[in-house]
This record gives sequence, C-alpha cells and structure tokens, in this order.
Amino acid sequence: MSDARTPIRYHDGVETPAPDEAETIEAIIASMTRESQKTSERYGHAVRASHAKVSGVALGTLEILADLPPELRQGLFAQAATHPVVVRFAQGPGELLKDSVSTHRGMAIKVFDVAGERLQGHAAPTQDFVLATGPVFPNPDAKGFLGSMKQLEAGTSAPEAVKAVVSQTARALDSVVKAVKGESAPLLDFFGHEPLHPLAEPYYSQAALRYGDHVAKIAAFPASPAQNALADGTLDPGEDPDAFRHAVQTYLAGEAAVFEIRVQLCIDLEAMPVEDASKRWDEALSPYRTVARLVLPPQDADAEARRAYADDVLSFRPAHSLAAHRPLGSLMRARLKTYQALSRFRHERNRVPEVEPTSVDEVPA
Repeated sequence: MSDARTPIRYHDGVETPAPDEAETIEAIIASMTRESQKTSERYGHAVRASHAKVSGVALGTLEILADLPPELRQGLFAQAATHPVVVRFAQGPGELLKDSVSTHRGMAIKVFDVAGERLQGHAAPTQDFVLATGPVFPNPDAKGFLGSMKQLEAGTSAPEAVKAVVSQTARALDSVVKAVKGESAPLLDFFGHEPLHPLAEPYYSQAALRYGDHVAKIAAFPASPAQNALADGTLDPGEDPDAFRHAVQTYLAGEAAVFEIRVQLCIDLEAMPVEDASKRWDEALSPYRTVARLVLPPQDADAEARRAYADDVLSFRPAHSLAAHRPLGSLMRARLKTYQALSRFRHERNRVPEVEPTSVDEVPA
C-alpha cells in the first residue's frame, strides 16, 4: 500500500472502462429521456431528470485558501483567490414532489472567472461541482446505475402517496442499519434520506475526479455555528409541500451560510477505487482536507427571477470543468454524456436557448 502521506500521481491508467460501457450509457440516456418525457407531459414543462425541485438558489463567493501544501495546491485551488459562485440546492428526484417524499438531495456549484485548460466542448470560464448527500453513490458503476434507472423510470408513473410511503419505509429501515452499523445504507438513504435542513449537512462528489497531479473526491461541509445548530434535529415537512425551500429562504434571509470545501486525496487505487463509486474511501487513511470556503451571504434565495433562471437556463454538469478536474470513473463518464443529452432535451422542450453564462452578473440578483 502507498504511504498514507503520499497521494498517487494521476495517469491515464487510473481508469479502466468496460468494453460495453458506451452501450450502457446510451441505455441510461434513453431511460432517463423517457422519464423526462413523462414528467414534461405531466407538468407541461420539462424539468431536470434528477434534482428537479429547487430548494434555493444563492449567490456567493468561493475563497481559496492561501498557503496550501503542494499536493492540495492543484487546478482551481492552485493559488489563493476569490471567485463568484451561484449555488443551486435541490431535492433528488426528477419530479416536483411534495417534501413529505424526503430523498437524497443535491448541491450544484458553478464557479466563475476560472482560468486554465478546459475539457473539450466547454468554452466558458466556469467550473461546476455537482454534489449530493452521502459520501458514496448507491451503484458502483454505469451498469449498476442502469439497473436502478429502469426501476426509477417504472416508478415515475406511481401515485405520489406511494412514493411517500417508499420514502418513509426506506428511512425507517435505514435508521435500523445506522443503529447496527454506525453508518447509512446508500440505497436506503437514496430513497429515504432523513429530512434535515438543506444547509445543515455535507454534500459529496461521491465519485472521483482528477485533482491536478492527483486523484480526489471533493465535498462541502457546513462550517458556521448557525448551521451547526440546525443539524441538531430533523426538519419535519408536516403539511408544507415546500418545507425545504422555505427553510433555506428563511435561513438565508438573515444569516450567512458557510461551507468548507474539502478534498480527499487517493493514496491507493485498490483501497480507494476510481471505477467503483459505491466504495467509501477510508478517511482514516486519507482524511478530507480543507482547500476553500464557500460563503453565501444573507439574501433572497427564493427570488422568482433567479429561481426561473436557474431552472430554465442554467445547467450544472461535470463536463463544465477544467482539464485539471476531469471527472473519473464509470459513473462520472456516464454523467459526462447523460447530463449533456438531458440538458439538451430540457432546453429544446422548453424552447429555451442552452447558453452557459460567462459571468455571475448574468444571474438575476
């Protein structure tokens, strides 16, 4: 095993695509597109195939720390700087469900004024980080996700009351697993995530990405006393169908939200695999280390114009990236193609141009 103090060097061999991966990804796109067609007919408007329901849209800054050690001083984080950002918090499903259906949730960050070589097809000076609750993904790779996606597609037409029961049952089972094992079961958490305040829990890349000369996972951890106070209990949606959005709006109306951006460097490809997104990387071997602070000052995170812009115009994709932070592994390679195809479907169905902003000034205040 590698020395715990020595992160592995990135090289092309860290990825080992399956021979039939392209066919698997096309099947994922087809399944998710069919799901999107169903929901667009239901709502008269195309929504995202995942993380459709927004909980808040906030503007802020990403403050990259000074004096980072060389192994952390990579890519976007190579030098101290402050970048404007727009952050979208959302519920997990590709449907606009009541918040009594509490599943996994997401946090998408778009960083502006980013310089450096970008992935092919991405021209704007932006870097996206697409994060979700839970340190791992429920499926190891694209083929595993395809199996789950077929089930999700079949369940799209189920009554919302049935989805609420599934969410509650999964949450109850997961509480038993946590009591026995001390940690959540990823698949149960995916369908029945504990109803916590969206600003009070961490969000993870779940899968690996290139980190300049190295390989890493990235995460955002709440880092203010006010947010830590929110983490002391659950948020009961009750009869409020939009409880999570109202919670974010109420908090940011008077308090700043601060997240520490941390990276977990890969030190051993066997113990910390790139191709298996369901495998948790041992934090005892390689802890998450802080490289930046994400600061969202008090604001109206539910402003109608901004929310409409974030839902109808903006897209957050792993492909919006510096080459230094290229997504890695089977799940990420699938995301590179599926996000693009589904964004195109959504924009074309809604007759909205698909344009990547070049400045935070394009986001309505």
